[in-house]
Amino acid sequence: MRRGEIWLARLNPNTGAEAGKVRPVLILLNDALLATGMSPVLCIPLTSKLYKNLAGLRIAIAPRGLLLKPCYAMPEQARALDRNRFGEGSLATLTNAEMAQVEKLFIAACGMAQYLIPQH
Repeated sequence: MRRGEIWLARLNPNTGAEAGKVRPVLILLNDALLATGMSPVLCIPLTSKLYKNLAGLRIAIAPRGLLLKPCYAMPEQARALDRNRFGEGSLATLTNAEMAQVEKLFIAACGMAQYLIPQH
């Protein structure tokens, strides 16, 4: 398991508006912590649905590898999952550019956008 990979995970039981069921998730935890076997693992659920009122909060992810449908990362739904909730292996990996988009929206969703360092 590595940062930027997409894995299937069992998100149930969920409560209220939390993302649920078995769905792809993007691994957000850094590789150094992942290498220790740390559990839980910070991740961002993916969805196949894009609602117009939430379009600014979503990052489009094109199909690749074993990820067969277009998906959207939901950074405001980030959560920590125990390793026993994950499937057998990685479905796909995001590019560095895609991860940069995810990171920016995750930071914004956490209310920390003022800490972003301008890129020159």
